[in-house]
Amino acid sequence: MELNQEIIDRKILEAKSGSQSAYNYLLNAHWNMVYRFQLERTKDDFKAEEITIQTFSKAFNQLHTYDNKYRFSTWLVTISKNLHIDFLRKENSQRQLLSKEDKLNKVVDENPTPEDALITEQNLSELLAHIKKLKPHYQEMINLRYFQEMSYKEMAQTLDEPMSNVKVKLLRARRLLSDLIEKDQ
Repeated sequence: MELNQEIIDRKILEAKSGSQSAYNYLLNAHWNMVYRFQLERTKDDFKAEEITIQTFSKAFNQLHTYDNKYRFSTWLVTISKNLHIDFLRKENSQRQLLSKEDKLNKVVDENPTPEDALITEQNLSELLAHIKKLKPHYQEMINLRYFQEMSYKEMAQTLDEPMSNVKVKLLRARRLLSDLIEKDQ
């Protein structure tokens, strides 16, 4: 619907004089146009409505700066476009801030709390008690692999056994240890 520019210009003058009905007319006459413009840009009803409200708020606060050489609708769209750009900048800066906070929160504190140290110590003593229940050659396999952190190749050299035997014995030792742990729980 094409709006009569003379009526718009008259309502703008009335609004500048403080007429609430003139503000209402301008709002009602241009709301759908600004809202549709924002809805196309944001693809979100809530954001489009929020920016449309901000557009009219800013336009009415700055009505004294409106130049009637230009169409009022063009002025509103320009304000709305700039507010959308500001909105996107703010959203991006918030995302960047959240991303930085996430990175900071992901920094691991490698120092255990006293509670963590106690739990670890208790778990380790329980684990060692279970390992001591295994036959000596299985204890040795667990010790070399998990406490001395040897590779299969290093274990095979230390034990002077083929690597396949080392893998099988370690697998058997882990299964026996797992069974012992499950039985005690």
